[in-house]
Parts: sequence; structure tokens; C-alpha cells
Amino acid sequence: MEKIAIDLLWVRPGKVGGTESYIRNLLDGLARLEAEFDFTLLVSKDNADTFRKYEKDQRYHLLVADVKSENIGKRIIWQNLFQNRLLRRNGFRKCFEPVYCKPWLNRGIQYTCVIHDLQALHYPEYHPLHEIVYSRLCWRMDVINAARIVAISNWVKKDIEKKYHRKDIEVIYNPVTVKEDETVKFECLRKKYNIEQKRFFYTVSQMIPHKNLQTLLNVMERIVSEKRGLGHERFRDGVDELPDKLLISGVNGNAAEELKKQIRDKGLQDAVILTGFVSNEERNALYQNCHTFLFPSVFEGFGMPPIEAMLFKTRVITTRCASIPEVTQGKAVYVDDPYDVEEWIDKLQNGYSQESMNFSVYDPEQISKQYLAFLQNPIWKKR
Repeated sequence: MEKIAIDLLWVRPGKVGGTESYIRNLLDGLARLEAEFDFTLLVSKDNADTFRKYEKDQRYHLLVADVKSENIGKRIIWQNLFQNRLLRRNGFRKCFEPVYCKPWLNRGIQYTCVIHDLQALHYPEYHPLHEIVYSRLCWRMDVINAARIVAISNWVKKDIEKKYHRKDIEVIYNPVTVKEDETVKFECLRKKYNIEQKRFFYTVSQMIPHKNLQTLLNVMERIVSEKRGLGHERFRDGVDELPDKLLISGVNGNAAEELKKQIRDKGLQDAVILTGFVSNEERNALYQNCHTFLFPSVFEGFGMPPIEAMLFKTRVITTRCASIPEVTQGKAVYVDDPYDVEEWIDKLQNGYSQESMNFSVYDPEQISKQYLAFLQNPIWKKR
């Protein structure tokens, strides 16, 4: 059986968001399979301990590189100067790169790369210049010389094809690992956030501009003003039935301070609650007990939160942007204009979807099997 390396040098525990959850879920899913494989995790001096548990499985091994993930600049330099040499010296010819940042040159190593999205191409204004340059260089080198590329949705695949003209891209969805019975009692949340069952809106989002949280603030401002009799007549009759509270869970991003300022300026301190990071159990209970889950994002390579909310049979209102209609299978409630406050309120009052999702396509075991078959396929194109 041929051994394959998995590059995890890019993992800065707790700091790379969804991509870290993705790879840890995948490693856990593979470990649960009753299948043979020989995977070596290429880890750094400062993230190795977070992957030690996998050494209990004889199919996993750790190879610790002489570099720290926390120092991004030095890690990139080390990766391009020494990673291929280290892999060859330890007998590897194939490496799985769960993100886009493989060494720019292969030097005898065949790489399979996962591209989650091309965000910096679509929204360069939200990224510093060095990040844009680095991302674009990596994407271009991936499509030029990676043996194989995985996209996490058909939308991402088409986006790569359009931007970089490479056609042989495999689509493997992200696993959705939410457990319906993994929740806390709502009474704890009621006291913590001063909320009532089915009387609050909920969203899960990093606070970055393309997540479009500003629109939700505008929606809440309109609802609060309508209830006070200060808004437009067209909504007043029905708006009293809508909650006047929104909970936002997620880690801070580069728009966090502006969002907090807008909450203060709009007088929404009692209406909009930033929970920060929450446990899976707390998040799931909020999914389950909210009035409606709102997902206003205008750009997603996959978009897991609306799928998770729909697993709890919660109504989801979201946008038609990027991959969102694909991964929600057209079975959420959609706004056509993600920035239109009146349309959001109209959907909140009148939008319903009775169709159920096919969650089996996101089953962690099935996703793990797809990855294992793909990685163990002997046909790797040499580039």
C-alpha cells in the first residue's frame, strides 16, 4: 500500500476557521472507516500536539517539520524551500494538500489540492495586497502543476474552470457533522441571552464584509422602528408578529468593529446580540429554537450553517449567491436581492418552503469514503 502525506502545516489551531473544522472532521471520518490506508500527517512544531491523538490509529503517523505554523511568512518560505525535500527523504511521492497553499514547484512530489473558493479574486477589496498576491499565485500554480484538484462544490468547480481554464476537477462536498441530539437545554440559553423560544432570529457568521451582516442590521432596525410605530405603513400590520431580537454567533473578522459601531449607532444594543464563539451544543440549540435562521452571505464556496439549520427543520432564509442554492438544494427560502431590506421582511412574513433536504450527500462517512477512494486511486496525473 502506497503511503501518502497530508500537509497540515497551514493549520493554526483556532485561527483558520472552517478549513480547520473541515480537515479535522475528515481525519476523524477516515479514522472511523474500516479500511486500509497509510497516511502521514505533516505537522509543525506548534500544532503537532493537536494531532497526536491520531497516532493511536496505526494507519496514521506524524512527521514533525522544523517550522512553526504561527509564523506564516517563515512557514511559506520553509514550505517552498524544504517541504518537497523532506517528503522525498521520507519516501513520499504523493501529498494531499487540504487547502490551496502547496509549494509552488513540485520537485518530484505529486500534489492533490483542495480549493475551497477564489474569494480574493472576487472581493480583493476585503483583503490586504500581500494576501491577494499570494493567493492568486498559489491558485495559478495549483492549476498549472497539481496532479489533481478537488473543489468543495460544483459552483467552485465552475468558478475555477472559468478563471483558470482547468477542467479535470473533482467535486467532493464538505461533511456536515452536526448531531441532532447534541444540544443544551434551552432554559440555559433563555437566561443567558434573554430570549424566548421561536422569538429570535439566528445566524452563524464570521464578521467579514461579504457575509453581509450589515443588511441584517438594517432589517432589525426596520423591524424595531415598525414596532414602535415609526416605520412604513406597508409592514406595520404583519411586523408585530416578527421577533425583534437577532443573535449572531461567530468569531470576529475584519468588519467586527464596524459592525459593533453600527449596532450602537442604530440603537440596536437590545435587539442584536453578538454571542461570540459558542459550543456545538449551544449552537445546535439556537438552530433548533430560533424563529428563522438568516444567512445573508453574498459569497460562499460551500456554506455549512444553512445546511445545519435545515437539519433541525428550521426555516432558512438566505440568498441566491454563489454556492448557496446548490448546497441547500433549492429548498430554503431565497431573496433575489441580498441587500434589499423590504424583500427580506417580505420573505420573513410570507416565505415558506415545505420541501425536505437530502442530507445523505453530506454524510461524514460517505464523504470520507469518497476522499479515500480518490486519494488511493493509482491514476495521478504527472505535471
